[in-house]
Amino acid sequence: MVTNFHMPPVGYGPGSQPEDDSFDYMSMPQDMRTFTAHFPEVDDVSGLGAALGLMAEVANAADRVARGGAPERFDLSTLDAANRGLIAETMGEGEVAMKIRGVPAIRVQESVFAGIWGLGAAGMDVIEVAQAPAQAKARAFEPVRPATPDGAGMGVVNAPPLLVELLDKSGNYRASRNVHVVNLTLLPHTEGDLAWLDKRLGLGSTDILSRGYGNCRVTATATPHVWRVQFFNSMDTLILDTFEVTDMPEVAIAAGEDLADSAARLRDVLEAIR
Repeated sequence: MVTNFHMPPVGYGPGSQPEDDSFDYMSMPQDMRTFTAHFPEVDDVSGLGAALGLMAEVANAADRVARGGAPERFDLSTLDAANRGLIAETMGEGEVAMKIRGVPAIRVQESVFAGIWGLGAAGMDVIEVAQAPAQAKARAFEPVRPATPDGAGMGVVNAPPLLVELLDKSGNYRASRNVHVVNLTLLPHTEGDLAWLDKRLGLGSTDILSRGYGNCRVTATATPHVWRVQFFNSMDTLILDTFEVTDMPEVAIAAGEDLADSAARLRDVLEAIR
């Protein structure tokens, strides 16, 4: 006889589970970088007027650049060791680092104040206040490895139409236009496709690493305005792989609001030192 009554499945319902109230949750990533104010310990500021004055000017410059002003540079090479040391301790190291190849090769490190950059090279020790360092933009597409016109080889399937798209956007690029993005993560492609695109686009002079929740690695190609932008999670697994056609990817740029905030926070630190 057919009945609508069914016995409850075994292993379900009250009393079927252990009476242990503890839960084993997966641990969350712990390496998110956030700003924490650091106040250098200075017993006597009588000999540090040069550093304090220069950093006050840097804060003023950050306000001007935030309002749309041109980037500004400050030479640190004339400072003595004590004044230079105070600036280094106050500025610290922020999320973004850059390497500009060529002559001169330049090391770039953003300070803990967004939009305030330290640049070092042979005969160069400066602070630059800008959305992004001018040299990182101006020299980005100077070829370290020029683009090569290799024909399609083994494993090249979908790369040729992507190259046509990128070259078209590069050749017709205007700074006022929106960023054009080719999202490789959402497109079918092979390792051969990536290797072929790498050869056809070449390698430029600017490399960028932005550290936050995971890493973002940005590499200029030798094709004007074309960047490779790759996002990795905290386990260093690639989660987003793109090409961007733009002057500089947004992930490496300090917004005007960031610069204004940096000016205010730097003045707070200087007030605490004094």
